[in-house]
Amino acid sequence: MRPTPPPATDPAELDVDPAWGVLPPVSVVMPVLEEEPYLTESVARVLAQEYGGELEVVLAVGPSQDRTEQIAAELAAADPRVHVVPNPTGRTPQALNAAIAASHHPYVVRVDAHGFLPPDYVRRVVALLEATGAANVGGRMHVEGEDDFGRAVAVAMSSRLGIGGSRFHVGGEPGPAETVYLGAFRRDVLERLGGYDERYRRAQDWELNHRIRAAGETVWFDPSIAVTYRPRRTVRALAKQFHGSGRWRRRVVGHYPETASVRYLAPPVVTAAVAVGAVAGVVGEVTGSRLLRAGWLAPLGYAGAVAAASVPEGRDLPPRARAWLPVVIATMHLSWGAGFLRDVEREQRA
Repeated sequence: MRPTPPPATDPAELDVDPAWGVLPPVSVVMPVLEEEPYLTESVARVLAQEYGGELEVVLAVGPSQDRTEQIAAELAAADPRVHVVPNPTGRTPQALNAAIAASHHPYVVRVDAHGFLPPDYVRRVVALLEATGAANVGGRMHVEGEDDFGRAVAVAMSSRLGIGGSRFHVGGEPGPAETVYLGAFRRDVLERLGGYDERYRRAQDWELNHRIRAAGETVWFDPSIAVTYRPRRTVRALAKQFHGSGRWRRRVVGHYPETASVRYLAPPVVTAAVAVGAVAGVVGEVTGSRLLRAGWLAPLGYAGAVAAASVPEGRDLPPRARAWLPVVIATMHLSWGAGFLRDVEREQRA
């Protein structure tokens, strides 16, 4: 079991001088599926890293309906540091495990194809791994919207009102954490723990970090390290994303009951209350029952609370983005809650 690492220093100022005498070689692994708009820029950001050590990039590419596979092949042909491996399932944990298996270096940095690294990211995470002795290090998800809807999503995904209290979303002090965004890992720990659990289509990063901590290793968060993330572009895509996250978070709680918390249980409780209240209200309108009509108080009360809470959260947004914010927050809450209420295990057996 590793001791708790010392307080963090600024990774940018650390002099990394490992035992092998040179900067450690790093493998960057990237799950890729339907990423035509972002893949070229994402890989370019990796290849342009201000890092003096050896770097390889492994793209695990799933079957895509757009030009993603063609773009990945072109990137590999243009730079010998880029390698492509197939991911026939198209699922994220299988992609990550395939990319890790095809990579070679002692440090493994995960990047998503719609995430954009700052120029010093690899240097900083390697320095932090060396300084802390942690098994996994990472920082914040810096969400950047490309239009008014995206800007509203960015605020919601960086707010306790929208997404809860995870430090990699809302910030916090550096130190040991439950999880971090993406992550930079020691390969020996990944191999010892068997990599990502392929039963988890979502939440596989959180589940892996839970096993890392259960094994006596440390997951280290540093808020000064941030990766730009581009959010979903439509209400429908956002709802689908959060519905899936809720479904698979339920599976995590089912496998690890000790991880259940108010933050995870509140959205399904609210979703159930809103749904039951709306159904009761409709039945009350049909039957004339005043008691059942009172059910409207649940969805109307929720809508009013979200609208009121959105006012201070959206004070720095332009008017159209501010108008989108309560819609975005309600979509996140109710989609996540509805997903949590579904039975993933029964669905898989069907």
